[in-house]
Amino acid sequence: MRKNMIAGVIIFLISHFSFLPLAAQTLTANAPQQVAVNQQFRLTYTVNTQDVKGFRIGQIPSEAFEVLMGPSTSTQSSFSMVNGRTSQSSTVTYTYILCALKNGTFTIPAATITADGKQISSNALKIQVSGTAQANGGRSSQQTETRAAGSRISGSDLFIRVSASKKRVVEQEPVLLTYKVYTLVSLTQLEGKMPDLKGFHTQEIPLPQEKSFKIEQFNGRNYKTVTWSQYVMFPQMSGKLQVPPITFNGVVVQQNRNIDPFEAFFNGGSGYVEVKKQIQAPGVKIEVDPLPTRPANFSGGVGKFTMKTEIDKTSLKANDPFTVKVTISGTGNLKLMKQPVVNFPKDFDTYDAKTTDKSRLTMSGLEGSMVYEFLAVPRHQGQYTIPPVEFVYYDTQAKQYKTLTSEEYHLDVAKGEGGESQVQTFSDQEDIQMLGSDIRHIKLGGASIKADGDYYFGSGRYLWTIVILLSFFMMLFLVFRKRAIENADLGKVRGKKANKIATKRLKKAAKLMKDNKPGEFYDEALRGLWGYVGDKLNIPVEQLSRENISERLSAYQVDGDAVNQFLSAIDECEFERYAPGDPKGNMNKVYQTAMTAIEKIEEGMNRKPKKGVATAVLLLLMLMPSSAFALSKAEADSSYVNENYQQAIQQYEQLLKVGPSAELYYNLGNSYYRMENITRAVLNYERALLLSPGDEDIRFNLQLARSKTVDKIVPQSEFFLTTWYRSVVNMLSVDGWAYVAVFCLMCAICLMLVYLFCSPVWLRKIGFFGGLLLLVGFVMGNVFAWHQKQMIDHRDGAIIMESAVTVKSTPAQNGTDLFILHEGTKVTVIDDTMDGWREVRVPDGKQGWVETSQIEVI
Repeated sequence: MRKNMIAGVIIFLISHFSFLPLAAQTLTANAPQQVAVNQQFRLTYTVNTQDVKGFRIGQIPSEAFEVLMGPSTSTQSSFSMVNGRTSQSSTVTYTYILCALKNGTFTIPAATITADGKQISSNALKIQVSGTAQANGGRSSQQTETRAAGSRISGSDLFIRVSASKKRVVEQEPVLLTYKVYTLVSLTQLEGKMPDLKGFHTQEIPLPQEKSFKIEQFNGRNYKTVTWSQYVMFPQMSGKLQVPPITFNGVVVQQNRNIDPFEAFFNGGSGYVEVKKQIQAPGVKIEVDPLPTRPANFSGGVGKFTMKTEIDKTSLKANDPFTVKVTISGTGNLKLMKQPVVNFPKDFDTYDAKTTDKSRLTMSGLEGSMVYEFLAVPRHQGQYTIPPVEFVYYDTQAKQYKTLTSEEYHLDVAKGEGGESQVQTFSDQEDIQMLGSDIRHIKLGGASIKADGDYYFGSGRYLWTIVILLSFFMMLFLVFRKRAIENADLGKVRGKKANKIATKRLKKAAKLMKDNKPGEFYDEALRGLWGYVGDKLNIPVEQLSRENISERLSAYQVDGDAVNQFLSAIDECEFERYAPGDPKGNMNKVYQTAMTAIEKIEEGMNRKPKKGVATAVLLLLMLMPSSAFALSKAEADSSYVNENYQQAIQQYEQLLKVGPSAELYYNLGNSYYRMENITRAVLNYERALLLSPGDEDIRFNLQLARSKTVDKIVPQSEFFLTTWYRSVVNMLSVDGWAYVAVFCLMCAICLMLVYLFCSPVWLRKIGFFGGLLLLVGFVMGNVFAWHQKQMIDHRDGAIIMESAVTVKSTPAQNGTDLFILHEGTKVTVIDDTMDGWREVRVPDGKQGWVETSQIEVI
């Protein structure tokens, strides 16, 4: 009984859940029967089982079709249940993408595959190619092809054309620069970067990452083309400006035709090789005409614009805010023009305009609008008038300046509920004053330039000054005692005076040379040389010889060439006394040889050649304000005064290559401010302030430039003593505090002398307590100077240089977005250990990571 039940269950399961094959295994080929030249189409092979291996396609006619892709494999399974019986069907499909190359009728032979252990074949396909398809992603026989490995890639096979929408424009008029790739080979990669263009403000038009090639005929050949990159350039100066050639690095795929591509595919190989190819895009010259004489209220706008103004209320109470909105719309250099000026009544409190950028970069330049919202608060009741807003721009179509004028607004201000405000805070007054002011003028005249780290504070001169002052009493005794001992040593005294005596004699010889008296000249020169070496070596002249001169000078480590030069000068003098030749030429030669030899001997015996060089360099730097440097700075200042700001920027930056200077950074910041490059202006004002923290002009211009940046960050509150200490430290520069410290020490020593040597008690008290107070000033001066030097040596301040920067939670592109900072904002770098990333802190305490390229250290 039990066995019968088990058998029945088995029969039931087999009858209801068995999977039966639907049909015998087949391999079916499918493709369109008719296509056109340049048309892409699918070729598929489908087998009705998944137990397959060893798929091989028939030989595709290479002269008729090109394989663009394949094979790509896909599988599909389906289940069905009919009358309680379950069935399964499975298929595997191999897909190729082909492109027809020429007209005709062609046959693709059968493909083979092993299915369920049996080898089967597909049907053959006959395809007719006739006509030509549209050039929309199609191909031709002259288009890109995978060539044999080692094939030469000529300049006509792969090149880049550069085109400019205009070759002649005026300043600030946009120019569209297009880089277009033409290729007949299989180009897979291309990299190239536009360098920083001098004289242009450049913005790249974002193009799709996935490049879509099209067919274009050029010089009778069909090329696969794509627009690789486009830039909109705004020329900032007039003249013939050059866009330099750019070298692109490309990768071209070539095929090793000795390898069967299908065997290579299934055996893990590729059969293809990558060839690196450099393609140089040619340069372009743009002729930029200067703008006509600019009106006084010119906004800097160049293009075609319209203006619209709005006011949110015309009837309000005192102390109630209202907003005037000015919208500049059109096409042109929207981001490079000045914001409009709204002239509010004098007793209105005004604030920085809120700027909203609604522009987009197009092939015509910047299109859209810039919205400026001006907030103001009337403080008194009465009737007020806001005069029309004027916006002056240069119309590139009409080739003339045009003025846009808004309507006039009349305000009815009633008495406020809390009465009229009669009190303003200091910061309010300062803001109102600054908004009604312009930046202060550049610094004319010379500029103090120091190499990095070259400060008086902490230098050898500074330390020696302190040592001398602290040792003043003891040094008096030692100096007089040493002088008495040295005066007793007549030989040493003569040695010290040897150079001076020789110089006098050679000057006398020079006068004789000028009077053309060769005999007397050689006698005087010879006496000067023998007398110099005799006094210098403390040897009587009658005991001198060439041998003992050479021996004694060598003992003083004088260079051998200098010794030989000195002896040669003596020989020349003795020879010319008895066998004169060309008197004038020989006298000059002897004189120069003698002077050079004495200078070298002095350097060798003093053993301080480096000091001499350093002194010469120092003297050169001291004389620079009256030499070429001052002339160059004067030229840069002249360019600024003549409103040629772009040229002034180049000249100031060239001068700064000599070394940092607060005056040059300040003038450079002014130039950038006039060019409406507020970000660069802030950066250079910050650098100037770092070198000269007590300069009021720098602080004023920096604050004015900051008021034009987007981010208005309120810094964290700090302990009042910290604020007081910081303000005191920033009153002077590094060397300024060093000089204060030295002055305090000198005065302290003088007061201590008063305390020690004066009899009146009141004078002694002044000397004692005054000396102690000045010693404290000496210590504090050193502390403040050290603090200033630390801020310069360890610069952690930086400026955001890009228009908008997303601050990340981690140093990676996929990090969480924390907040956004805009150009011109100052941040503090707190971690610079990660390659390509910096952790920054904003004054309000927020911190995160930004890319290194997005900031520039002050």
